[in-house]
Amino acid sequence: MTTLRPFVCDDMFRFNNVNLDPLTETYGLSFYLQYLAHWPEYFQVAEAPNGEIMGYIMGKAEGHHENWHGHVTALTVAPEFRRLGLAATLMAGLEEISDKKKAYFVDLFVRVSNRVAIEMYRRLGYVVFRRVLEYYSGDPDEDAFDMRKALSKDVHKKSMIQIGRASCRERV
Repeated sequence: MTTLRPFVCDDMFRFNNVNLDPLTETYGLSFYLQYLAHWPEYFQVAEAPNGEIMGYIMGKAEGHHENWHGHVTALTVAPEFRRLGLAATLMAGLEEISDKKKAYFVDLFVRVSNRVAIEMYRRLGYVVFRRVLEYYSGDPDEDAFDMRKALSKDVHKKSMIQIGRASCRERV
């Protein structure tokens, strides 16, 4: 049985099986510690019965007024544990925390080339809000989609109204 629990400092020495995936953004230890210190409720781990880390989600709450929202900084599941619904479960937890904090929406950034993730987020109710040029550095740099899902505080779903070119959604 999978256990969902808060991320703890020791997990940083145990999550290489998850972070070695080429689509996973990795950060320095101080970045993970900053999130753990400031937004511990947004940092959750899925753990296998044998103690292996199956995946994790890291996020935060930010913004002001109608831009107050939950943000997914990283969501990743180890390749051997994909297609089990773990990502959806971790996302649901972050959305619930954000809703309790009276956030208007949850947003995330995803590589435009990551079609599997984009489709998963769409199934979870996210829409492409805008395309962010050269968001991911590399050779070459890659654009990101800023995807959003309105929460209960955003009754009229204003946070999901696309900005920029209408063709942004069509390029997916």
